[in-house]
Amino acid sequence: MGLFSSKPTVRDLTVEEVARGVTEGRMLLVDVREPNETAAESYPDAVVVPLSTFDPKAIPDPQGKQVVFACRSGKRSVTASLAAQEAGLPYDSHLAGGILAWKAAGLPTKTGA
Repeated sequence: MGLFSSKPTVRDLTVEEVARGVTEGRMLLVDVREPNETAAESYPDAVVVPLSTFDPKAIPDPQGKQVVFACRSGKRSVTASLAAQEAGLPYDSHLAGGILAWKAAGLPTKTGA
């Protein structure tokens, strides 16, 4: 065990890593943006667990998949990951750059509810 073994850390994953992981069924994308945001535009195949009412227990069983948090720009997803780790869950990954980076990479989004 290292000096920082108990300190929560968050790993930055690239848009390419996350898109590939979701497509291949290795990752569960958890969008922590608010309902008004996800209604306007959302990640395909993401589970929505808003940060304002964030309960790590509300995240569905990933069934062996790596849980990756995502938001608009990458700030709230870090907060969600740290909160999940504080609750004892091993969810230490987030999508760096959020949906802004996702769209900038030309990846698809869903619009409308």
